[in-house]
Amino acid sequence: MSKLEAILSQEVEAEIQALLQEAEAKAEAVKREAEEKAKALLQARERALEAQYRAALRRAESAGELLVATARTQARGEVLEEVRRRVREALEALPQKPEWPEVVRKLALEALEALPGAKALVANPDDLPHLEALARERGVELKAEPALRLGVRAVGAEGKTQVENSLLARLDRAWDALSSKVAQALWG
Repeated sequence: MSKLEAILSQEVEAEIQALLQEAEAKAEAVKREAEEKAKALLQARERALEAQYRAALRRAESAGELLVATARTQARGEVLEEVRRRVREALEALPQKPEWPEVVRKLALEALEALPGAKALVANPDDLPHLEALARERGVELKAEPALRLGVRAVGAEGKTQVENSLLARLDRAWDALSSKVAQALWG
């Protein structure tokens, strides 16, 4: 082999080695870049999954809190309804108590005071004997109405104006205020 061939062979070999080194460096750079991109992508995906997990956990906690609050509200409503039912029962038992004649008389007086010039006083037939003296004293007619319970109705001239005063109607009107006081007493 000639010197020229040897020099050419060395140059070609050196060029091949340089190209190989350059190719290996490029391949290594591409590999590093791909690994970095993959790592960044993986980290981004992990962060996204962690964020989704935290959001799902918050939603589950919120849903749980809502369920608990709903159950509490429902239970409180049931307790308040039970209190109301018992109050109604106690009111409905009043006509059997010895103080009932005085209670119905006071209801009648309030109704008559609310309707000056009343011509009649309407009450349950069982309550009429308790109201006879008051009706005579006030000069009003007594009328029976079996459907009227736990109260009386004062009726004006020609029946156009009426004032009903019953314990159940009073309970219904006052229930919002009473129930909030009961709730405050029970649950603070």
